[in-house]
Amino acid sequence: MANDGKRGGGVGTQRNLKVKVKTARGRKLSSTRWLQRQLNDPYVHEAKRLGLRSRSAFKLMEIDDQHKLLKPGMRVVDLGAAPGGWSQISAERVGADKGQGAVVAIDIHDIEPIPGVTFLHADFYDDDAPDRLKAALGGPADFVMSDMAAHASGHRQTDHMKIMALCEAALDFACEILNPGGAFLAKVLRGGTEHELLAEVKRNFKSIKHVKPKSSRSDSAELYLLATGFKGNGP
Repeated sequence: MANDGKRGGGVGTQRNLKVKVKTARGRKLSSTRWLQRQLNDPYVHEAKRLGLRSRSAFKLMEIDDQHKLLKPGMRVVDLGAAPGGWSQISAERVGADKGQGAVVAIDIHDIEPIPGVTFLHADFYDDDAPDRLKAALGGPADFVMSDMAAHASGHRQTDHMKIMALCEAALDFACEILNPGGAFLAKVLRGGTEHELLAEVKRNFKSIKHVKPKSSRSDSAELYLLATGFKGNGP
């Protein structure tokens, strides 16, 4: 699965896994369904085989393979990075694991060390977070990404509002630390980006689009907002 020295974004042979999970005493039906889906997910198995931190790593691989976002020597910030799948792929593709560029991951949850990744145990909402990240990067960022999602409540509109609020916060943060020409990638939910947020993105970036990688589950409402060409005028 290598491609010019970097991992590719596709899963080669998808096994026809048909693992069934019985509902155990004390386990909710929703938990049983989640476990069964995990056991039957070829991306989960492939992530384990390749030593990746999460199946979501494939999403970033696919998006980057298509849009060529990660380049050698870049400075990258991964917001809400745990368990570290996106940081892991970024470090490989910008060369941070070989001393080129820099990848800084920030999360309130700990993650195991990743070669080439500087981890900040902090909340990106903290007032000093932008300065701490710039110091760790050695300057402004070229790419800010966020795969953050709030815990699902089961209420579609509530979940949509929560994830859009996270995206808005990530965007504000990105506008504080991005270099002119930089890029921003964040998870949203199908139903579109809120008009106010979309207008803010358009004010700050030259190009915006929604993307859905193949590794994103077909029954998932998640999409990714990709904005490139940061204008450098801030929020």
